[in-house]
Amino acid sequence: MDSNLFRPKRKSYIEPGKIYFWTATINNWIKLLQHHEYKQVITDSLIVLSDRGKIEVFAFVIMPNHIHLIWHINELNGKETPHGSFLKYTAHQFKKMLALHNCAMLNDFKVAASNKQYEFWQRDSLAIELFSSEVAYQKLDYLHNNPLAEYWQLAIEPSGYLYSSASYYEGGDTPFHFLKDLREEF
Repeated sequence: MDSNLFRPKRKSYIEPGKIYFWTATINNWIKLLQHHEYKQVITDSLIVLSDRGKIEVFAFVIMPNHIHLIWHINELNGKETPHGSFLKYTAHQFKKMLALHNCAMLNDFKVAASNKQYEFWQRDSLAIELFSSEVAYQKLDYLHNNPLAEYWQLAIEPSGYLYSSASYYEGGDTPFHFLKDLREEF
């Protein structure tokens, strides 16, 4: 009998072919992503995976210490899941950038592990399947309004925050060509 049959799925489990609201958080909630060059690493990775047909991105927001995505995983990226590739690639880029420009902050991500020296993302990101339009639009609103939250105050209105898909949904205007319209899926 398959022992995995009775093992609970991780909260990061994503089944290809379904749409998920996904949250990944920088380790120890460090505000690494408040700097634009680190946000660019995130968008560059989404562009590559999207252009290769591995993912479809419907919405995103990059906050100072976490990201939210609404996306669809199409297929594996070689032997890895696309979200695994995303986390690994961005971590490698963060490490290179910090080694060049901010060694003190790089030390904040040091871990005592046998398989790595640094850990940039918290383990087991949150994945929530969007099984209905009601749930999907609730998550879309949450994601776009996140920068306006009292704690963050990153913008006055959702479309005013550059590292988000809000402007795409409010007027079709976006510098992020990888976005697809969630409203066409439900």
